[in-house]
Amino acid sequence: MENTVLKNGEHFLKVNGIQHWVKIKGAELRTVPIVVIHGGPGGNHYTFERTIGPLLEPLTTIIYYEQRGCGRTEPPDDRTAYSRQLLLDDLEELRKSLRLPVFIPLGYSFGGELALEYTLAYPHSVEKLIVQAPSIDDHARMDQLKLDSFLHVSTGKMKEKIEQINSKNLSTTEKLQEIWEIVDTETVDRLLFENQDFAQLNRRLWEESGLTNRGDLARCILRQKNSTPLLKRVHHIYQETLVLVGQHDRNTGVSISKEVAKRIPHSSLYIFQKSAHFPDIEESEHYAKIVHKFLRLKK
Repeated sequence: MENTVLKNGEHFLKVNGIQHWVKIKGAELRTVPIVVIHGGPGGNHYTFERTIGPLLEPLTTIIYYEQRGCGRTEPPDDRTAYSRQLLLDDLEELRKSLRLPVFIPLGYSFGGELALEYTLAYPHSVEKLIVQAPSIDDHARMDQLKLDSFLHVSTGKMKEKIEQINSKNLSTTEKLQEIWEIVDTETVDRLLFENQDFAQLNRRLWEESGLTNRGDLARCILRQKNSTPLLKRVHHIYQETLVLVGQHDRNTGVSISKEVAKRIPHSSLYIFQKSAHFPDIEESEHYAKIVHKFLRLKK
């Protein structure tokens, strides 16, 4: 792939009036780049860059970018200037700024949802698609999944507190909001990771980064609803697609990844047996091999 714009290193590109943080690795390889789309909503790439990133970068061009108001990207002046459509528009403008004819989205968690939406909105910009444990826009289903998971992984007095909240005459979303206000880090780590050594690694890297989730993006996104649910539209995706998920995923759930893979015509599903929501962290080497195989890259 010929592209004279891509230069390795960290950059700030003004996209739709927002200075977006971008990092490019492997520009000299001149492959169709993977553009990594982080989750959250409101997350960043700091951990991805230091775990799975170095295992992917030697064989293909990788472009990291952080969404408006996330990580090292500046927030909009208007704290309500967030929507899925704005995030998709930002990504499309970024593609144009970098003069990429096509690219390969790799989205994880909420980033997987964005990758699916982007492929539907801009199909001619996507060569192939990789989504890891994608969320979907069915907030009621997602909230119930997390509520059930908290009840499953919690122990001792924390379990008693969560059970008390669950017994209240509240909506699932309201119960989950109360749980997030009182839940401890150990319970959250058990929700997200199967191997707690990797949970500790993740926390160390988050602390090292100094980056925080401002919360504005999440608050706006969770109030918005698509007219047609994502799962009823993904069958329009014609690109070869790889869906990845950990067998113990308690955050977005194995069942959702299975449904996404089943509904996309040219898709394959790979389930990692030793990980939960982040197989990219818990099974990094295995993860890299699966991605390289899908992209037909060889050392």
